[in-house]
Amino acid sequence: MQHIHSDIVIVGGSTGGCAAALAAARMGKRVVLTEEAAWIGGQLTSQAVPPDEHHWIEHHGCTRSYRAYREHVRSYYRQFFPLRESEKLKPLLNPGNAMVSRISHEPRAAYAVLKAMLAPYEHSGRLTVITGVVPVAAETDGDNVRAVTVRRLADGERLVLTAPYFLDATDCGDLLPLTGTEYTTGAESVKETGEPHAMQGAADPMDMQAITHCFAIDYIEGEDHTIARPKDYDFWRQYQADFWPEKQLSWYSPKPRTLEKVEYALFPRDGLFSLWNYRRVIDKNLFEPGTFQSDITIVNWPQNDYWLGPVIDVSPEERQKHLEQAKQLSLSLLYWMQTEAPRPDDKQGYPGLRLRGDVMGTEDGLAQMAYIRESRRIKAEFTVVEQHLSPEIRGEQGAVRYEDSVGIGYYHIDLHPSTGGRNYIDVASLPFHIPLGSLLPIRMNNLLPACKNIGTTHITNGCYRLHPVEWNIGEASGALAAYCLDRGISPRSVRNDKAELADFQKLLTKHGVELAWP
Repeated sequence: MQHIHSDIVIVGGSTGGCAAALAAARMGKRVVLTEEAAWIGGQLTSQAVPPDEHHWIEHHGCTRSYRAYREHVRSYYRQFFPLRESEKLKPLLNPGNAMVSRISHEPRAAYAVLKAMLAPYEHSGRLTVITGVVPVAAETDGDNVRAVTVRRLADGERLVLTAPYFLDATDCGDLLPLTGTEYTTGAESVKETGEPHAMQGAADPMDMQAITHCFAIDYIEGEDHTIARPKDYDFWRQYQADFWPEKQLSWYSPKPRTLEKVEYALFPRDGLFSLWNYRRVIDKNLFEPGTFQSDITIVNWPQNDYWLGPVIDVSPEERQKHLEQAKQLSLSLLYWMQTEAPRPDDKQGYPGLRLRGDVMGTEDGLAQMAYIRESRRIKAEFTVVEQHLSPEIRGEQGAVRYEDSVGIGYYHIDLHPSTGGRNYIDVASLPFHIPLGSLLPIRMNNLLPACKNIGTTHITNGCYRLHPVEWNIGEASGALAAYCLDRGISPRSVRNDKAELADFQKLLTKHGVELAWP
């Protein structure tokens, strides 16, 4: 059994995990970063979710390193792709021209950029990246983690990782149960949190947001790229949830904000919302003719949200069942679109839709990992609740400005249908801050969250889970661990000592982390 020692072990190569590694390595620390998938990057790469961002993102509202990531993506396409001359000159190039993002781009481009950003630290030996491994055990001594064991998926070999600090940057908060760290899952009750949109009645720890197994497609008119009929197609073809206005495999779903029935279109027509343009990652018209046969779009739509059961805190068999069913739903959606979907010309199906596994780096054509919207969440020194950022409650005061802010973010509270059979919860929020207290477990001393597993609730997770916020969380956690190693103090001491907190916030500011909204 191999043993690896470093200054900081980051388990989970998510978007937040990559940002944490970047921050810690930049501060001179030896870092080990592990990841289950073949690609690091999480929702940006292996889960294939184009960045969901706010409309101020080009000017403020994210960290300097996240903005650098975005500019590196633009440079990647400018340098290596035959863009039209008019597009090369655009400072805010958006490769996919998607509705959802000002910089929609391919998952494999995201992976290339993240690898390049981390390359100086990997090449120098300061950062070790280990992919294809999962955490399976941990050793603790009281309130401290001493070691984490990961298992290679390829051969079962185990690696024991030791360090003074451990960061959980997995999308499900996998280190929390292994280390005995106190955490919560699912939906809290109004009685617990006082949040206007929390559960009426008892809390439900198994009521979690839907997962989605994304995939990429293009469209070649006149060709037939119909996949084999998925084994669960008959089930999904007839499935309709009680809270859904039509069968899930249809062009209809509830409008998230109002829950009224809304019709979508695949391609733009008649003023309907175009699913094709929604998460498009390549707009072929930006490139020289012949570069791309077609646009490429990511299918992360209402039609392939999977809510029939949670994948957290269930048996391995139950988890695998739901992950497989989520895949079957996505494949069934594609097959339905290729063979039976109604068209405006009164025909059925679009056989020219082509599954693009090369975009995902997979043989089955789907993303390497399911998109996980909601993680286990630490029981934290401080928990962000809806009252801190609700415009209905806060009004012109704006969101609560925490004295221990370690970053900022913005997105509306966006909860997808849940495993408890609840529909969308989509309500407004205010530009918010990230309190250091939400990164501190109530008991553990040297374990920090670096992903979607911070001290939020089921409700506030809905606005803290997006790409730039997760990046900021990871960057703050990586910097905090490095800062504590340099000072010989604990993360809790940083928050509790005004002078230390001020020095840490100065460090974050120096590295381009915005602590307050302008």
